Amino acid sequence: MRAMVLTAPGSLLRPSAVDTPKPRAGQVLVQVHVCGVCRTDLHVVDGDLVGTRYPIVPGHEAVGTVIERGPDVEDLHIGDRVGIPWLASTCGLCRYCTTSRENLCDNAQFTGYTVDGGYAEYVVANARFCFGLPDGFTDEELAPWLCAGFIGHRALRIAGDAARLGIYGFGASAQIVAQLARHQGRKVFAFTRPGDDAAQVQAASFGAVWTGGSDERAPSELDAAILFAPVGSLVPKALRDVAKGGTVVCAGIHMSDIPAFPYKILWGERRVCSVANLTRRDGDEFIAIARRIPIRTRVVTFPLGHANQALAALREGKLAATAVLTVA
Repeated sequence: MRAMVLTAPGSLLRPSAVDTPKPRAGQVLVQVHVCGVCRTDLHVVDGDLVGTRYPIVPGHEAVGTVIERGPDVEDLHIGDRVGIPWLASTCGLCRYCTTSRENLCDNAQFTGYTVDGGYAEYVVANARFCFGLPDGFTDEELAPWLCAGFIGHRALRIAGDAARLGIYGFGASAQIVAQLARHQGRKVFAFTRPGDDAAQVQAASFGAVWTGGSDERAPSELDAAILFAPVGSLVPKALRDVAKGGTVVCAGIHMSDIPAFPYKILWGERRVCSVANLTRRDGDEFIAIARRIPIRTRVVTFPLGHANQALAALREGKLAATAVLTVA
């Protein structure tokens, strides 16, 4: 099969012909239609994440069709359209898995990071960690749901009942969270790269009541802030923007170092917390909500062989929509 393979951190993906995988017990073989390009893929490619397996096929927002089942697969059938997310499998036995916190499992595997992902014509996946996808949406529209949507939903839930929500960094997750928040009657305040007028116009089109640069103060105190931008210096900035009792949620898997800040901006029962991975419950809840609203995503497509170009455009902030690789 054709695949885009990362052989070393910091290198370009290499178009390769590799053996088509065979599903083992509990696994399915999925013919990939499309795969979203996520900022986490950049962290994998750039070597920011410890534990990346090399060589690796990146990609964890894959949408495709089940074409083969391994032994002991009961819930998925040949021809089912499924989504393959970041969380590939867990041990099911540790104290995290047995207390509904499988996202924290120490023995978890991750798609496109520790096991091969969706930048390929075919991928094997644990059937219990795949998601059935609703009708009424194209493959391309659904791809960002599988990470941007799931993680965004989890981050919004951790932010609590915040009526005034600040979002820092307005990419794929932020676009989805803004729709969720607006549906729930919240007010969204969007912070973008300073001077990025196009991103601010886009944020307004998704329902933000105020837009500005990340170097600007919020026009009023926020109840919570979600940081999608992987910039550690935004943490003390967001703490200054939230009211007493407010929460700052760091929603990325990787972030630059957080600088020292005075205790007074944390005082007042403000708190800082992170979002780590996702659970299958997060995915089920998000899909149910997203199909009802409905959540819409803006995408721009690249052929599979142009994955390096898509990653470069994401890194340089040139994308006004989510990059999605088309595989067929």
